[in-house]
This record gives sequence, C-alpha cells and structure tokens, in this order.
Amino acid sequence: MTISTGGKLPDATLLQMGADGPEAVHLNEKLIDRKVVIFGLPGAYTGTCSTAHVPSFMRTMDGFKGKGVDEVICVSVNDPFVMDAWGKATGATDAGITMLGDASAEFTTGIGMEFNAEPAGLLNRSKRYAMLVENGVVTILNEEGSPGECEISAGETLLAAL
Repeated sequence: MTISTGGKLPDATLLQMGADGPEAVHLNEKLIDRKVVIFGLPGAYTGTCSTAHVPSFMRTMDGFKGKGVDEVICVSVNDPFVMDAWGKATGATDAGITMLGDASAEFTTGIGMEFNAEPAGLLNRSKRYAMLVENGVVTILNEEGSPGECEISAGETLLAAL
C-alpha cells in the first residue's frame, strides 16, 4: 500500500556513512517530535536526480529552515558508500542534506514507492517523491507521475506548500 497524507511512516533502518563506516539510522527515532522533509529518488548519479531533484533541495534549504524544518533527508535505494560519495560530489552534504541509503529497499517498499525499469537497469528502485513529515506522520506528499520528471517533487514545490 502506498503511503498517503495522514499516514504514519513505517519503521525502517537506513544507512549513512559515519566516521568509522556505515551506521544504522532508525528512521522512527529520527522523526520523533521533529518536522522533517524526506525526498526519494530512483538513484544516485542518475540524470534527473543529479541535475534537478537534489539541486532543488540545495536551493531551498534556507527556506525550509525558515519554515521550521529540522532536517532534509534524501533517500535512495543505494548503499551508504554511494550516497556518501554522491552527497559530496553534488554538494548536497555541504548544503546540509542528510544522504541515507535504503540498501535493501525496506523503507521504499514499506511506503509503496518501489518500481522497476529493467531496460534501464533499475530494479526495485524508488519512485520520485517529496514529503513533509511531522512526528512521523506525512502531512504533505508530492509524488511524480514518472521517474524522469521533477516538478511536483521539487524542493520549490514542497516549500511553496508549507
């Protein structure tokens, strides 16, 4: 079942790079009493993800902070090594975006946002979306109709809805 506005996010363990290597991030713990933006995308280093989606949240970080958002998180079905390198390569990490890998697609599948595009080599990947989550509950959800589009899920669109 696909998550919807008003739904509580499932507990999931994502991964990030720490000083000593990969570290588990328990999403539900990260969301307690916080206002968080989570955006998901098909894959690190892919076209629209690198040229449009991530940059849109880099441009809007100050705006989100001004609206009381505690953290902006990028989630992709990739390992934490790739997410760390991609965050550094795009400047997302320096901009303050938390880059989390959903290596087993536990979170992506749990919210019903998985898809396959076998001809492109994308298996069990994430649809493109952006959401505002308050204390673990989705208050705004913007899902793209196609993985190659980035308008509804762009940082500017979500920020305007706050």
